[in-house]
Amino acid sequence: MPGHGIPRRRFLLLYAVMLVAASGNTAMQSLMPAIGRSLRIPDIWVAVAFSLSAVIWVVTAPYWAHRADRRGRRALMRLGLYGFIVSALLCGIVLALGLAGAMPAALAFFVFTLGRTIYGGWGSASPPAVQAYVAARTKGEQRTNALAAIASSFALGTVLGPAVAPLFIFSPLGLAGPLIVFAGIGAAVLLALALLLPDDTPQSQVQGRTVDYPSIGGASASVPAAEGDRRRLRWRDPRVFAWHMIGVVGGHGHAALLGVVGFLVIHRLELPIESAQHSIAIVLIAGAMASLVAQWMLIPLLALSPRQLVLWGSLVAAAGSALIAVAGGLYEITLSFALASLGFALFRPGFTSGASLAVTPAEQNAVAGMVTSVNGVAFIAAPAAGVALYSWFGPLPFLLTGAVILGLALWTWLRFSPSAPAP
Repeated sequence: MPGHGIPRRRFLLLYAVMLVAASGNTAMQSLMPAIGRSLRIPDIWVAVAFSLSAVIWVVTAPYWAHRADRRGRRALMRLGLYGFIVSALLCGIVLALGLAGAMPAALAFFVFTLGRTIYGGWGSASPPAVQAYVAARTKGEQRTNALAAIASSFALGTVLGPAVAPLFIFSPLGLAGPLIVFAGIGAAVLLALALLLPDDTPQSQVQGRTVDYPSIGGASASVPAAEGDRRRLRWRDPRVFAWHMIGVVGGHGHAALLGVVGFLVIHRLELPIESAQHSIAIVLIAGAMASLVAQWMLIPLLALSPRQLVLWGSLVAAAGSALIAVAGGLYEITLSFALASLGFALFRPGFTSGASLAVTPAEQNAVAGMVTSVNGVAFIAAPAAGVALYSWFGPLPFLLTGAVILGLALWTWLRFSPSAPAP
């Protein structure tokens, strides 16, 4: 691929590894509300299953990032794909058995949840390995271009997953069909990786950064840095602490919204499970597309400062969240969710770049690791909390998210001076 410094076929293979990791997970994420309804599992436990996978991803991804040089980048890519394939197959098989009545629904969902933990634990190995592989074979502007393109594959995967998942719902597998199909796609990529990607012969020793837990409209990848660039930076450092708090609050609002919107579609539209799945996919795709528009078009075009990105992103996200609370039909829900997603897509780069600009070049590796942790932590408890609030009163999580994000915008406006160089 021109400008990347890596042979085209090899680069496309690396791109496919990242694409499968993101699209397979977001496809499963879009299916989970319908899966819970089909197995008659309370909504809160469906959210817990998703949160548990995110917990394990946050814990294990840094470990795999540190092992990239010792174990070999290709070996870790293969390990990540093994984790993805085993997880998808296990989840698909037990789901098919549970839907057919061959296994008790509670047992099927318990094993399904265990399958999700396999993805969180081992599936997180491949993204940092891919980044390290690319970074070790490129320099200067080529490295920047290559890593930006690799990061875009993760964003693209969040769109493709829910977009194609309904196409793979077929008899007799039903909702288990997409999981089996994605496992097959992962196996094809694994075979190509084993046959076509050379063993590691890196030009330099660099680590792949951990990446955010792949979720709809929220994935991003960090640029690896040289091992020698690490510096000690404390979480409570006054230069970055406020930006971290912005990220924690806003991230929890976004994660709660993502965790509950599928249930909202099922309840408000009162459709059969199969039809509801198509409607959920439409809503999620609209949100993911809005995120891509913000990240690929609006942010480069508007050239806003981090402070402005957080302010405008928070205001737009708050408006979208409040509109979801009162939306009645598919059209209104889709537009409202897209508006909220657009706002959060502006918000995330705002606090990320704000923290980065607040520290010295020698501290960039440390602050990027902190930002990754902030992004991942939001998906641990927020989805389950959002579903719990939704079970109590339907509009509550959307109204509460809107109010909190609006308050965050006000606090950011007061906390940071427009003339300050960092924000």
